[in-house]
Amino acid sequence: MKSFSDSYKAAGVDVTAGYKAVELMKQHVARTMTSGVLSGIGGFGGLYELDLTGISKPVLVSGTDGVGTKIKIAFTMDKHDTVGIDCVAMCVNDIICCGAKPQFFLDYIACGKNIPEKIASIVSGVADGCVQAGCALIGGETAEHPGLMPDEEYDLAGFAVGVVDKDKIIKPDTQKAGDVLIAIKSSGVHSNGFSLVRKVFTVNEQNLARHYSELGKTLGEALLTPTRIYVKAIMELMSKVTVKSVSHITGGGFYENIPRSLPDGISAKIERNAVQVLPIFDLIAKTGSIPERDMFNTFNMGVGMIVCVDKADADKAVAALNAASEEAYVLGELVDSDEGVIIC
Repeated sequence: MKSFSDSYKAAGVDVTAGYKAVELMKQHVARTMTSGVLSGIGGFGGLYELDLTGISKPVLVSGTDGVGTKIKIAFTMDKHDTVGIDCVAMCVNDIICCGAKPQFFLDYIACGKNIPEKIASIVSGVADGCVQAGCALIGGETAEHPGLMPDEEYDLAGFAVGVVDKDKIIKPDTQKAGDVLIAIKSSGVHSNGFSLVRKVFTVNEQNLARHYSELGKTLGEALLTPTRIYVKAIMELMSKVTVKSVSHITGGGFYENIPRSLPDGISAKIERNAVQVLPIFDLIAKTGSIPERDMFNTFNMGVGMIVCVDKADADKAVAALNAASEEAYVLGELVDSDEGVIIC
């Protein structure tokens, strides 16, 4: 007998909608399958067999995150097939900073009302992100929470696990003054700072539909651009040169994230004129009269990742990243200092 409950449905939870959502999302999940996956979605746990070929001392690295208030833009635009990419990106871009290759991902969607087609659209984005990161979507959870949030709203979070050989973990303590910092361009605002973005721009259909010549698209399209996933490019870079550190530039911008990958007594000296600021950030600063210091302490400013390499490897590193379809350039260098980040 198929599961259903009229009483539960009357309370606001339709279990049959959940079953339909699972059926609709299966085609998207299938695109992410890798050789390590031992189970399909629907079980009590996702099974994954690690391939430890060439790894003598395996270390698991995990990361979890959500999409934040960027999701409000998706609500207003009624476009739900890209926020899943953001969710995956925020997790896998973190664990690659340790040198770990993402293996699998799980998502969690809480919604006011389970609309199967909308849930499947969200998961399609999660699957896109997993494909970009080279990891498998092996499970997840969709929870219907009537009364906790409006019917049309949802929240999205995820969890990724990667593996790295203990001897190949990226160790920032090898950095020294004179090492070079290389920027890898972002695709836009990514998934951070949207509380400030929403304060600067009144988020409604009319404003998000406004076309800006400097952006070459509407405001909504620019803001909803998915977070870029750097996993494959960083892994390719690691095969070419010794990477001393990787910083994922997220909430807190330059001033909060770069110091997380620096040893004591070493600071990052950034050439302000070298930073290739994207037009969306100029627009945010101008519209909201945001001081430049606050911009660099909130947003990625057009730099999604910063990697540190020996000065002798700088040209080779930039070439490797460009060959991996990323836009990379020298941003600055490390200096003997306790200031953390120096933008001059």
